[in-house]
Amino acid sequence: MPAEFVTVTSAEAGQKLVRFLERRVDGEVPRSAVMRWIRKGNVRVDKGRCKPFDLVKEGQIVRIPPYRADEPAEKISREPLEIIYEDENYLAINKPAGLPSQGGTGHDDSVVDRLLSMYADFPFKPAPAHRLDRDTSGVLLAGKSHHGQKALSDMFASGEGGKYYLALVRENWISEETGDDGWFEMHDLLEKKEENGTEKMVTGSGKEAHASVLSLGKLKDQTLLLVKLHTGRTHQIRVQLSSRGFPIVGDSKYGGGSGAMKLHCWRIETPWFIAQCSPHWGDDFLRQEHIDLAEKFLL
Repeated sequence: MPAEFVTVTSAEAGQKLVRFLERRVDGEVPRSAVMRWIRKGNVRVDKGRCKPFDLVKEGQIVRIPPYRADEPAEKISREPLEIIYEDENYLAINKPAGLPSQGGTGHDDSVVDRLLSMYADFPFKPAPAHRLDRDTSGVLLAGKSHHGQKALSDMFASGEGGKYYLALVRENWISEETGDDGWFEMHDLLEKKEENGTEKMVTGSGKEAHASVLSLGKLKDQTLLLVKLHTGRTHQIRVQLSSRGFPIVGDSKYGGGSGAMKLHCWRIETPWFIAQCSPHWGDDFLRQEHIDLAEKFLL
């Protein structure tokens, strides 16, 4: 491939040069090679030498040296993601259960892969700003520009914004410590431990975990809960509910039995927009009256 001269778009402005280049070559060149390009002066910004961590600006002309791209792999047909909110900086999707947020060993499909496919012609490739467990469905946010990606990352890092989940748990929810507003506060310390060859999160010591829980109604021997996260620990909701005797239906890792796990990220509130979507569980587990009640009790 011959040398290219590309113009930095408004969506790409503010990124480090090395990251800008990685995105522009679609990951076909390893970072070590990109860094070597820059050190040797093969990359030029507005015809001048540059450094890997310089921030690119809108309108700058960047020279990308000739390189050989790997032979393109056979394209995998992937179902498009359900978009529930989109503007020039932000994107919200309804992640289906069973789909990893990011690829990894043993996974040839993920949210990242599908976004790359859906936005293949965009200079800035959207990427998730946070994660949902593979078997958790619901709202997942991504940045459509460097500005949007950084704003979302900063928001989650600072604990701002509201994150609400719907969880169907085994047993009838009972708590004598529910406040006057109907919410029960869960405070725990969580840490990772290995049990029987597998890693699990357990309560007792470690990092602080805080979530608020509200019962939306009983369904036979199960209860539908609205959970607001105040911290974002690994498997937090699953562990905190299970440790109190209310495992999430289908959560085999924490005592909820087999089948599809009934945990759904229902609503995320940001300073710029609100993204909300209901799970596809069917009327046996979730009805409109439950959603109406959840909206009434938002914190």
